[in-house]
Amino acid sequence: MKKSIIALMFCAGTAVSAQNIQLHYDLGHSLQGALSNRPSVTTTIEMFKPDKWGSTFFFTDIDYQRDGVAGAYWEIAREFNITANNQWAVHAEYNGGLTSDEETWNATRFQHAVLLGCAWNWSSADFNRTFSLQALYKYYFRNRHWDAGAFNSFQATAVWSVLFAQKRCTFSGFVDAWYDRDANGKLAVAGEPQLWYNLNTIKGWEDINLSVGTEIEISNNFVWDVNGNHNRLYAIPTIAAKWTF
Repeated sequence: MKKSIIALMFCAGTAVSAQNIQLHYDLGHSLQGALSNRPSVTTTIEMFKPDKWGSTFFFTDIDYQRDGVAGAYWEIAREFNITANNQWAVHAEYNGGLTSDEETWNATRFQHAVLLGCAWNWSSADFNRTFSLQALYKYYFRNRHWDAGAFNSFQATAVWSVLFAQKRCTFSGFVDAWYDRDANGKLAVAGEPQLWYNLNTIKGWEDINLSVGTEIEISNNFVWDVNGNHNRLYAIPTIAAKWTF
């Protein structure tokens, strides 16, 4: 089973909402022989919306093979502020999805999970820099599809976003570290730093909310290869475009 997670989050308590759709061409199938079955195209839809109680965030990834959709994954998170300055919040989240094999078309449901914990959120006064740390209890539900029992876990997450070069560029991303029973008692790690050039900073292009850039999926004990192994380190780049609306 292979997951693809692409996430861009903003810290809770900011004064703006944000939605975007991303298109990623994944180079893993070309650069890594063991990942030759990896889908080459992923689209991502993200939404972040704060309110007086906290914030709601979700994203959905859809992976594509040559003959159509290969799988989908989504996460939805809700935070409730517990301090007056909105820095501390209770965080609740759901993760789930499914994937299919390119050759046999057999589908596999991921072992979905719920997470609950706390978040510490920070932003600069102009919101050009944001940062979030989350400490979460993670519960995996029993999966009848491949006879995997329920189990308890934990996850630590860091999320950031930085505007620089007079807002021409955005450096953003996340890092997750969690206990995954499939990792043979080791920590699984997944991080996806993104670097974007924002075209609406070009004179005359102010209304074009398009960004172009790249993402690098860095993971250990997480990505499955064609031989059924996932106990190694990968750094998989993409070529990407993002429309913010």
